[in-house]
Amino acid sequence: MARYTMRQRLVSIGEDFDITDEVGNPVYRVDGKVMRLRETFVIEDLQGREVATIREKKLALRESMNILRGGSKVATIRKARFSPFRHKFSIDVAGGVDLIAQGDIMHHEYAISRGGDPVARISKHRFTLSDTYGVDVVPGEDDGLILAVAVAIDEMAHDSDEDH
Repeated sequence: MARYTMRQRLVSIGEDFDITDEVGNPVYRVDGKVMRLRETFVIEDLQGREVATIREKKLALRESMNILRGGSKVATIRKARFSPFRHKFSIDVAGGVDLIAQGDIMHHEYAISRGGDPVARISKHRFTLSDTYGVDVVPGEDDGLILAVAVAIDEMAHDSDEDH
């Protein structure tokens, strides 16, 4: 299982941060783009190659974000219209089987699944630092896509807390 670590309330526009492995070594860099009409975050490997770009959908009332690679949309993340007791996001994967993120999104305790099978777990439980959480990805999954989903969900879930 691939294990990554991210900071809660990850990004503000213009802020860059690293996604690290379980022992703290940087694996990916996230660049919060400045001076864009819509929020954009680019995840790159340490050689500067794009892993995924997360872009807010214009006029979508903060309810969806796109994930792109090489300018092509690979997934769209949407808040579920109604999900009692739990938070839920649907991830429409282009040319693939869709994913569901469900659990306590606001407190970074949720799972991402495909057809009922878990593909990733997001959790703060193993961290002593209150602003840090982990992303565990099942082997064989698209780590870049899963990390981009986690960044987008964090941004969407917590933006509703703020007055922009």
